[in-house]
Amino acid sequence: MTIVQLEYIVALDTYKNFSIAAEKCFVTQPTLSMQIQKLEEELGIKIFDRSKKPVVSTELGKEVIEMARSVLNGTKAIADIVNERKETIKGNLRVAIIPTLAPYLLPLFLQKFLKKYDEVNLKIIELTTEKIIEHLKENLVDAGIFVTPIENYSFNIIPLFYEEFVLYSSKNEKRFQSSEILADEIDIDQLWLLEEGHCFRSQIINICNRQKSSNERKRFQYEAGSIETLIKLVERNEGITILPELAALDFKPNQLKNVMRFKPPVPVREVSIVTNNDFVKKKLIETLKNEILVHLPGKLLEKKKQKVVKFD
Repeated sequence: MTIVQLEYIVALDTYKNFSIAAEKCFVTQPTLSMQIQKLEEELGIKIFDRSKKPVVSTELGKEVIEMARSVLNGTKAIADIVNERKETIKGNLRVAIIPTLAPYLLPLFLQKFLKKYDEVNLKIIELTTEKIIEHLKENLVDAGIFVTPIENYSFNIIPLFYEEFVLYSSKNEKRFQSSEILADEIDIDQLWLLEEGHCFRSQIINICNRQKSSNERKRFQYEAGSIETLIKLVERNEGITILPELAALDFKPNQLKNVMRFKPPVPVREVSIVTNNDFVKKKLIETLKNEILVHLPGKLLEKKKQKVVKFD
């Protein structure tokens, strides 16, 4: 039994596909398949049921894979602990971030972080909150940057900042051409929304939960896949949307005219770095946190925990 074989069975269990698992492990499919078969022969069991599509683990295989994950995490932790005790900032850091935050937060600090800490190997992927939680549980990422609070999960949560929600309207929406607006003035049927699966969509619906939806059947419904799409839909059509404050950071003067703030208590989202409780790369995470905060617009750092909007 080897560490490599354990890595292969964990990869196959994660991706449920020999070809993808081999690609993720940087080996050929025959090599991965052969090593897994050797491990099965050594143990005298079948770890995977290859007759199923996608491939699934057997009942006994599940226990073996769970133990393999634990062993692999232990071996990785050895190097992490050593790096923690050294003065230099170095090592591998895998971070997942939600799509409604990535395009606005990452450009603020990423290039400067990589230049300053050239011994850190940083891997960033975009995932929904639900997927990030799954990846954290399975130790596929070291940390997640997403919106909190989250309930019923035992994680280490490090709040970074509180970001306001703002209303963005088309120039034809005359009734929204004021400096501030109340949440209950918004008809949710007029809102352009993100598709299901984004926590941001859930938060927007919760902001507007006091305003009943009209009974009139809508002739056209569209759910966008990104905030940039929402912005374009508002600018080129009618209607309104709600954006996170960072999304409006680089708006041009003509766009800023159509941005309205909410009246107090202002709805905000809490953005945090989240890790498992037994995560050992504390120095790396603290460094990442500090670099993010240094490069945030000052007005975001001034915001306190106000009316934090939860998501379902």
